[in-house]
Amino acid sequence: MAMSDRLLAAWYQGHPALTLLRPLEWLYRRVVAGKRQRFLDGEGEIYQSPVPVVVVGNITVGGTGKTPMILWLIEHCRRHGLRVGVVSRGYGAKPAQLPWRVQADQTADIAGDEPLLIVQRTGVPLMIDPDRSAAVRALLDSEPLDLILSDDGMQHYRLARDLELVLIDAARGLGNQRCLPAGPLREPAERLQSVDGVLFNGALEDRDGGFAFRLQPSALVNLHSGERKPLDHFPPGQAVHAVAGIGNPQRFFNTLEALDWRPVPHAFADHAEYSVQALSFTPSLPVVMTEKDAVKCRAFAAVDWWYLAVDAVPSLAFVAWFDTQLMRLLPDRLLP
Repeated sequence: MAMSDRLLAAWYQGHPALTLLRPLEWLYRRVVAGKRQRFLDGEGEIYQSPVPVVVVGNITVGGTGKTPMILWLIEHCRRHGLRVGVVSRGYGAKPAQLPWRVQADQTADIAGDEPLLIVQRTGVPLMIDPDRSAAVRALLDSEPLDLILSDDGMQHYRLARDLELVLIDAARGLGNQRCLPAGPLREPAERLQSVDGVLFNGALEDRDGGFAFRLQPSALVNLHSGERKPLDHFPPGQAVHAVAGIGNPQRFFNTLEALDWRPVPHAFADHAEYSVQALSFTPSLPVVMTEKDAVKCRAFAAVDWWYLAVDAVPSLAFVAWFDTQLMRLLPDRLLP
């Protein structure tokens, strides 16, 4: 088990050795609290976009279903007739310059895996830059937009935001509720009291502290041909090599089991780079991976490699609440 995997297990399952990290956690909390207080006090350069900015992020390390939720928000806003753009840090991307406009025909090593997935799925205008303020400026210079979604960026306090949505894995919660490096939190748990909305991935119903949403598998897509097949393409009990290089690989493996397949799990690091050799498994079985992994594997995919397309399905209460927020932010564009 890799060091990062052992640390994740300790954060969410507990380990007495984590007490040794408490002094470092104290220092981390001081730095984080100082950054947020300076933001609240309006100190330093804080860019205020001329159009509303909705930040979709988390306060925990690890996957929470953020990309599927971004995809849902894009399509939902478009159904309202809104022109939507997205900004992202572009983790792992190596573009020729920054800010960088992501196009569907680029590669993941240039554009980043999550930004490329979003553009290939939706065609949305998307700009990457670790400085999200610069990304917003560049995006607005190139496109007439009504609304900007920030993919992550909760802790990027140089960008003002009009709405903050935090995603939490319902099964793992906040772990031991301690901050890095003694726990999985990027900011203290009290930060949730100041955000606008909290969504629990995998919750069966809304909670007092937030809304429920789930990830619903919708199709199998062949990496080699692009052909879409229904979920019953594989018979019950089908054994598959399951590949997941995401923040919470076990959630993907559980999804495949819920589809009545028998996944042979292959967990990789989040944003992992792949090769034919890395994905050459025995025995010979179909390979099923996440869509995020697929954008990095199409160029060398075998004929029996597939990705599982999933869609975020938020609760009806969240949809109604979010529509109310859109009315507040864009009263001239969305008439009651």
